[in-house]
Amino acid sequence: MMTQAYYTGISGLQNSSYGIDIVSDNLANVNTTGYRGNSYEFASLFEESLATVDNISSNSVGLGTSIQATPMTEKQGSFLLTERSTDLAILGDGWFGVQREGEPLYTRNGAFTFDSSADLVTTDGYHVLGTMGGNIDGETLTEQLAEVPLADVAAQEKLRFPKTLNYPPQPTTTVEFSGNIGTEEATRKMSSTVVDANGEKNELRLEFTKTDPQTPPGIQWNVVATTRTLNSDGEDSLIYDTQEGIVSFDEKGALISSTLGTIDNNGTPITIDLGSGFDGIVAIANSAITSSAAADGTVGGDLEGYDINKNGEVIATFTNGMQSSVGKVAVYHFQNDQGLNRVSGTYFSTSSNSGKPIFYQDASGENITGTDMTNFKLEGSNVDMTAGLTDLIILQRSYDANSKSITTADEMIQKALNMDA
Repeated sequence: MMTQAYYTGISGLQNSSYGIDIVSDNLANVNTTGYRGNSYEFASLFEESLATVDNISSNSVGLGTSIQATPMTEKQGSFLLTERSTDLAILGDGWFGVQREGEPLYTRNGAFTFDSSADLVTTDGYHVLGTMGGNIDGETLTEQLAEVPLADVAAQEKLRFPKTLNYPPQPTTTVEFSGNIGTEEATRKMSSTVVDANGEKNELRLEFTKTDPQTPPGIQWNVVATTRTLNSDGEDSLIYDTQEGIVSFDEKGALISSTLGTIDNNGTPITIDLGSGFDGIVAIANSAITSSAAADGTVGGDLEGYDINKNGEVIATFTNGMQSSVGKVAVYHFQNDQGLNRVSGTYFSTSSNSGKPIFYQDASGENITGTDMTNFKLEGSNVDMTAGLTDLIILQRSYDANSKSITTADEMIQKALNMDA
């Protein structure tokens, strides 16, 4: 039995020491972004029955303890405000994916940034994995996207973007005019800025004059539309096209008809939309004279920079004020998060216990993030310092007690040997 006390004490020393190492490692990473701590689970070794009553052990002595498992703590860490849109935090379940030396790793640390090559990387230089938008050809944006659909798990790739990106000009095809031109004899003018196929801003101007004679009960106006180069003083402008028409209103001022159709804008036809009824151009007496215009199309722009929104979309912003998604940060899920193997710090790899990474899907079978994210925030460590210090005291006392048991067993053996003498 005294020899057994040695084994029991030694196993206690080993496991208490192992527990101290785990808690110490947790406390050392209490300020590590995205860190998930480990807990510990002890199990008793085989026990020897000392007495039995009706085949039920009434007294027994154990052979010590052993570490059974060191599961990862899945509790959510606190959130830290930052000043960068590229800092992401997952609000629920999920992991970011990064590429390290051909091996995908998974982390809760969303401290990302764009490096000198405009690649999205971690602070350690690992490339962040996600879905590219497919709307970039060389250094030109080919399509404006509000959102990039998440591709399958196996199709995720490094998020790499060009340092220089151009937003191509989009010529104006339709201009919608609205306002009140009244009923009195006067020249009414409306104008709108339009963009031609070369990305240049031009002017589309409308001039309304009352027809003579009028045909009651409504009112009729002549309208002349002109497209020309946009000059601040309106002089020495190059005129591209001029079109004429007649707009007719009923006795209440609602637009009945317009013979004004399209007009050429340096090679691009523009549809002139004056509306209908009271939706668009009206001719109402004793009301304020107003005018407004809305045109599609935009001038070209150069890349100002990349950002990431709260949905994980990588957004390119251009000097013309336009934006487009060009990529999406992937969020992976596992059947058993605690089965992941810690590679180092906040990085984990898959194992047979964790299963392969998966994406959640919506009702239509499309891949989705499956959790909420936020930018301008980082998830801090989920280690509870108060609980850790308490565990450290308990484990230290356990270590001392097991050390004392070994000393006591040694003294008992010495006394036994002296008795024989």
